[in-house]
Amino acid sequence: MRLHRTMMVLGLSVALFSHPATLLGQTEESGSPPVSWEPARTADGQPDMQGVWRPVNGGTQSVERSLSSGQYFEELVTGISEDRPSRVIDPADGRIPYQPWAAALQQDLEAVYENPTRPEHIDTQTRCLGPGVPRLYYFPRFRILQPAGSVVFVWDQYHSYRVVPLDGRSHVSPRIKLWSGDGRGRWEGNTLVVETANLNAKSRLDVVGNFFSDQARILERFILIDPDTIHYEATITDPTVFTRPWTMRVVQRREPEQEFWEYACHEGERDAAGTASQFSD
Repeated sequence: MRLHRTMMVLGLSVALFSHPATLLGQTEESGSPPVSWEPARTADGQPDMQGVWRPVNGGTQSVERSLSSGQYFEELVTGISEDRPSRVIDPADGRIPYQPWAAALQQDLEAVYENPTRPEHIDTQTRCLGPGVPRLYYFPRFRILQPAGSVVFVWDQYHSYRVVPLDGRSHVSPRIKLWSGDGRGRWEGNTLVVETANLNAKSRLDVVGNFFSDQARILERFILIDPDTIHYEATITDPTVFTRPWTMRVVQRREPEQEFWEYACHEGERDAAGTASQFSD
């Protein structure tokens, strides 16, 4: 069963996450803003970050180890496990600061994800549900558009998109919960700051079950380092799950302009039906 589950994860993920890093040896902490660099501007004065972007270290297997499911499968086959940087930059130890009950739940989810006995044991991404924020930003690639007064993010995976207004409007009612939350943006110099609330917490942070609750708020920063580099930083505050706020970073590199194709997730995938049949009895 372990091999069956692993093959399923590989089939869904290797094509998405095994793309080689654009810059070998790049870590999540590398790079610092040039003092004198000034970005181009859009017609309404925004720093121009339009185009196609890809994370240097992509993959959603684990927040605390930036590897893809394809790389994880390779480790299982070869028995060789490499040191990989944590996406977590605060705390300095690279670990998510869970409360004890939440740490125990995450460990339970990680222990059963390869041999699930209930549907909720299967990662939401594997079930073709929306990856949500911040997980979408360590997916393979996304496009940024900047119409007047807003910033738009578009992914080919899962038909996902975000429209972040910049006009200072309030968040929607707290009764409304969304997969990617409700983002409200502003510019601080060359950094786009997005305050995201109203998360439904149905998505996970990664395959191994790291999570937050629907009380979480995420402060996202898109820091323009140079014309071809963005540091995406997300600080998650959720006192119901964590002992304190914590921050992750994902370095993004500009990709050549390219067409995004439709992504159908499980279309033609028969193994998923076999896995789902385990829960029919």
